[in-house]
Amino acid sequence: MIELRELSPEDGIEIYNMLQEIGPGENGFFNDGYNYSFDDFGKYLLDNYNASREIGLKIGHVPQTTFWLVVDGQPVGIAKLRSYLNAALRESGGHIGYSIRPSERNKGYGKKLLKEALSKAKVVGIKEVLITCHEDNLESRNVIEANNGKLEVIKEGHCKYWIKLSE
Repeated sequence: MIELRELSPEDGIEIYNMLQEIGPGENGFFNDGYNYSFDDFGKYLLDNYNASREIGLKIGHVPQTTFWLVVDGQPVGIAKLRSYLNAALRESGGHIGYSIRPSERNKGYGKKLLKEALSKAKVVGIKEVLITCHEDNLESRNVIEANNGKLEVIKEGHCKYWIKLSE
């Protein structure tokens, strides 16, 4: 069974291990859960849970909801959904950022993760989703295009894609 599950302050070692496997980030995705020890992981979870509810947002940040892609009970990916954009996110980051843990790549999970994240975007009222990626990140470009992403521009090594969500 494949499901997209929202971050919970009660998430445990399985999620922690996935974030450690993903590493600090790559191709424009920043994994802010990587810098925590397991003893402090609860703080990461609570901070992100609160940020999704606009509690304790850092200056310059927008609310962001974190989701886990879970396959047969095991977390395989992370998606971050931002319900609106600031100027910085319009240039790089967009509405959705995502990553699949390295041991689970090339299994189609990226496409499924983005599809499910787009459904969540629709629920919060987003009509058109911006997703950005590095120009040379062909895997991510394929994931975005498989989910009806239309390339708007390639600028300074970054691709900007828009996905219109149906009514």
